[in-house]
Amino acid sequence: QVQLVESGGGLVQAGGSLRLSCAASGNTGRINVMGWYRQTPGKQRDLVATISSGGTPIYADSVKGRFTISRDNAKNTVVLQTNSLKPEDTAVYYCNAVGRRWSGSTFESWGQGTQVTVSS
Repeated sequence: QVQLVESGGGLVQAGGSLRLSCAASGNTGRINVMGWYRQTPGKQRDLVATISSGGTPIYADSVKGRFTISRDNAKNTVVLQTNSLKPEDTAVYYCNAVGRRWSGSTFESWGQGTQVTVSS
């Protein structure tokens, strides 16, 4: 089992910033990709940003230039720095990790989600 624990969500005014953190623990093996997704009621879960073990990031067009993703491979943590937040960024943000255990089996794990609310 691989557990992901998120922190850092909350309520912020438009234009503000939040720093979301996620830590992986358990039988993590080698984590290839870590990332963040978000979901609003009645809609599908969408990619926000991911980052490879080599540090290559991918961002959704809607957050480019405002959000920055980073990770610490030694600590199995990933951080999403969100700046210039907009009301449309309001959602539950989920941490995600994809990798391969030392036994050879692959895994994909999700965190429990953290609420981000941006007021206008």
